[in-house]
Amino acid sequence: MNYPRLLMAAVAAWAAYILVGMVMHEVMLDEVWEALYREGTVRSEAMARTVAPTSYGLALIGSLVFAYIYAKGYEGTPPLQEGMRYGVLVGLLVVGFGIAWAYSMFPVPTDFLIWMSVAEMIEFTVMGMVAGLVYGPAPTRR
Repeated sequence: MNYPRLLMAAVAAWAAYILVGMVMHEVMLDEVWEALYREGTVRSEAMARTVAPTSYGLALIGSLVFAYIYAKGYEGTPPLQEGMRYGVLVGLLVVGFGIAWAYSMFPVPTDFLIWMSVAEMIEFTVMGMVAGLVYGPAPTRR
């Protein structure tokens, strides 16, 4: 395992998570979030912004684990393809455990959970592709 490439892949995946998340949640799902704010179902926008630094820090830790697992399971296929497959699998894991559990525990609308599932699948697929491209294939030895 190449630790400098692992660290670069983790930081790149973290950046992708933040950027894609901003596009998904602040642009594409803005109306869905606004409805939840109005209903008081989720933290207010102001409260969400105060916990954002903690969320970004935890996401960085998650990205380090994400990249580590990618590197441990790297099979040598084309990096973009392998990263996409890995991201889809992690996205399904997050949806299966996180989003599905949230549905049973919290009073959020079903359409919100569907949109969150789609958003998580897209975010983790992009993260996997970025990690794959950055981590890349192992250098060939001469």
